[in-house]
Amino acid sequence: MSDATTPTQPTLARPSLAELFVAFAMVSMSGFGGALPWARRKIVDQKRWMTAEEFNEAFALAQFLPGPNVVNFSVVFGTRFGGAAGGIVTLAGLMGPPLILVTILAWLYDNYGGADLIERMLTGILAAAIGLMVATMIKMAKPLFARGLHWSPLIALTAFVTVGLLHWSLPLVAIVLAPISIALAWVRP
Repeated sequence: MSDATTPTQPTLARPSLAELFVAFAMVSMSGFGGALPWARRKIVDQKRWMTAEEFNEAFALAQFLPGPNVVNFSVVFGTRFGGAAGGIVTLAGLMGPPLILVTILAWLYDNYGGADLIERMLTGILAAAIGLMVATMIKMAKPLFARGLHWSPLIALTAFVTVGLLHWSLPLVAIVLAPISIALAWVRP
């Protein structure tokens, strides 16, 4: 997968509702263990509907909203390109196909879940999902760190250290860092 995504990369024409549905259906069916890496790949790298920076901004908004991040992102993204209908279509594309698949898999797991083969397959899928998430986070961080010495990487690293390594409360860290980040963005863009 090439990384031809710079913050100045132009986006292409607005996708149709059908393109939005198909793109998010493909994302959802590729995203075992997490759809974010596939959403970024489809939207930024393949379709070029958004730049890497635009994706990060939309995803930041989705993270701030209550509910699952990728679900929020699908609605934010779809609404941006297709209004309310776009939000509904991307949500249907993201949730519909996996709902059908998970229902079938739940039945299979209920009947055959104790088999060693199934447990090994799930372990392999988990490892791949973690690798994809780490790779996506690195790609998403590139625009932040590309600015050189800037306050935004410091905020990102502070959040990572306090929540990820020190195991501080995520809401507490967000309550402290969000106003600091907003103030720094206001004063020093």
